[in-house]
Amino acid sequence: MLLSELYQRAEALSPLALSEALTLWQRAPLDELMAVAHRVRLLHVPELRVTWQIDRNINITNACAAQCLFCGFHAGAGNIPLFTTTKEEYRIKIEELLAKGGDQILLQGGLDPRLTLEDYESLFRWLKQEYPSVKLHALGPPEIVFIAQQAHCSTQEVLERLVASGLDSLPGAGAEILSERVRQKISPRKATAAQWIAVMREAQALGMLTSATMMYGHIETIKERIGHLLLLRDLQAESIRFGRRGFLAFIAWPYQGNGTRLAKMIEYHPVGATEHLRLIALARILLTNIPHIQASWLTVGQDVAALSLWGGADDMGSIMIEENVVSSTGTNYKMDAEGMVTLIRNAGFTPVRRNQAYEII
Repeated sequence: MLLSELYQRAEALSPLALSEALTLWQRAPLDELMAVAHRVRLLHVPELRVTWQIDRNINITNACAAQCLFCGFHAGAGNIPLFTTTKEEYRIKIEELLAKGGDQILLQGGLDPRLTLEDYESLFRWLKQEYPSVKLHALGPPEIVFIAQQAHCSTQEVLERLVASGLDSLPGAGAEILSERVRQKISPRKATAAQWIAVMREAQALGMLTSATMMYGHIETIKERIGHLLLLRDLQAESIRFGRRGFLAFIAWPYQGNGTRLAKMIEYHPVGATEHLRLIALARILLTNIPHIQASWLTVGQDVAALSLWGGADDMGSIMIEENVVSSTGTNYKMDAEGMVTLIRNAGFTPVRRNQAYEII
């Protein structure tokens, strides 16, 4: 098929097949692919606006039984000593968030066998009692699967009990690449691709806000990247068919390998700007039913993120008052609220603050 025909189908929001997506990846000039993706972006978000938010990552602990090869954050990686966040530390971190105008914490940890379902329920209830206005965007499918295994109950029961305790939304954490071949090599102790999808299906059926992610640029093939996107599109189609909101956004970031065991086992080459821009553009074209694409400035830097706003992305995510997982590998991009607004304006867009539901503040 001619590239022009694929461009026309993309701009008609026609779902492309894996082979067609592969053709775009291999043959489409980057400027053309980005231009098509930008026109598709305008079908989802017609205004030349870019959304952003203020939240804070707080890690419950860095104890993790998964010990994924790509991770430099878990205690076993040797980069950061073992810790568990205390209530006083939560207070300090959340007070700082509120002082900066934030309204949400991204609360994540690891697969910690010391923590029970009741421990998470107690923590969430306490956080909501102390800070009722703060949204809890917490955990992720692998943690939900692990908690359910430890509690000898279903993942749906875990979700229901955590929602009752104060959980507001479920991040797309732990997706990496939704391929069993890849997961068996880089994270064999963590939830399978099928389990990740199943937990997201249950969360969306409960009416929870959810997002989808991808960590790419390690051992996966281009076909596996595309397959990952198509799995997300299929689940989104199913959710929409049942009248659910499904995924609100897709966030992709390149693997940050410095100091990780995986980087020592493979021929690690950091992903460059061109490859990231191509992936963002292709994601915008393929994910016809997911409304928002994030620019991922935290891992690619502000300049590349700004370019991606003209290649399919419409959201800059959070200013990230605190982030520990990516920074454990030496990646250390920083940005405050003023810098975020300036970056978006300088890129040619109108900055608009949002909440986790993509509602304008």
